[in-house]
Amino acid sequence: MATIEKTRQLYEGKAKKVYETTDENCYIVSYKDDATALNGKKKGTIVGKGVVNNRMSNFLMEKLEKEAGVPTHYVQEISDRETIVKKVTIVPLEVIVRNVAAGSFTKRFGVEEGTVLKQPTLEYCYKCDALDDPMINDYQLIALGYSTKEELATIADYAFRVNAFLKNYFKQLNVDLIDFKIEFGKTTDGTIILADEISPDTCRFWDATTHEKLDKDRFRRDMGGVEDAYKEMMKRVLGE
Repeated sequence: MATIEKTRQLYEGKAKKVYETTDENCYIVSYKDDATALNGKKKGTIVGKGVVNNRMSNFLMEKLEKEAGVPTHYVQEISDRETIVKKVTIVPLEVIVRNVAAGSFTKRFGVEEGTVLKQPTLEYCYKCDALDDPMINDYQLIALGYSTKEELATIADYAFRVNAFLKNYFKQLNVDLIDFKIEFGKTTDGTIILADEISPDTCRFWDATTHEKLDKDRFRRDMGGVEDAYKEMMKRVLGE
């Protein structure tokens, strides 16, 4: 592969910076240590988070491509914090899969945290900070022109494939995958692929034996030990 270099910063979000590059089909994503919760109302820093999220996400996306048949934006990891990814237009959806009741789900439905669901659930939220990322359903997404019926079918299929693979994979690491948020993008030819990240920022991970939380809930809930939890997940996933 020819050397791909940054040309200009395209975007800076809560957790990442995105750069245009010398390859018109690729971006470079740089992961930050900045942490936010509650739709940006709580802010802080988790030292080393960017490294954990970058490396862990890349590792898992490679596995999803090869072993679960889910196409992703991953191209090449170029440093502990930076990765070359395919250029996509992000579908304005947070796609949430839940296996166990936790977080906002428990508040909405009055369910005790830790309740194992009878089947995985799929939720969509419209990505809009100004509106606090409201929940949205298939009919609303199609009516507003944010997605098509065919695209949503593909997204749902990939989301459940991701869940089935990751749930089994993490079980082998003595980790329960409680729930997670993923995002999808469209390539220039309109193909839907998995984008964004898979990390302790976007997943709820509980130790399968102790039920200790190993994710961003430790930051959200001021539980302490945030950096240690992130490091523990990277150790289990990458063996280091």
